Amino acid sequence: QVQVIESGGGSVQAGDSLRLSCTASRRTRSVQSTAWFRRAPGKEREFVTSINWDSGRTDYADSVKDRFHVFRDSARNTMVLQMESLRPEDTAVYYCAVRYGASFSIESYSKEGDYGYWGQGTQVTVFS
Repeated sequence: QVQVIESGGGSVQAGDSLRLSCTASRRTRSVQSTAWFRRAPGKEREFVTSINWDSGRTDYADSVKDRFHVFRDSARNTMVLQMESLRPEDTAVYYCAVRYGASFSIESYSKEGDYGYWGQGTQVTVFS
């Protein structure tokens, strides 16, 4: 059984920063990609960012480019999302997703269906 655990959410003022972390309980050797998605109140869940653990490729939604930065800490089996210059429209529940794969990949995985394991979500609230 794989557990995906997010941490680091909270409430901040516009312009502040937050760091989210995601850890998967299963060993990292076969992790192919991890991603963050978010669901704002009254909206569908949307892609935020992903990182391919084989190639290091990162992808970002246009709404967060140049403000959010994703990186992995393989030694700690953790993905980190550094969020800067937060805006009220960033308010959402943020979900971590994990994709395992047996073969080397350089692909970008940005769809919900690309991921088989999800965390419970962590709330991020940004006040104006």
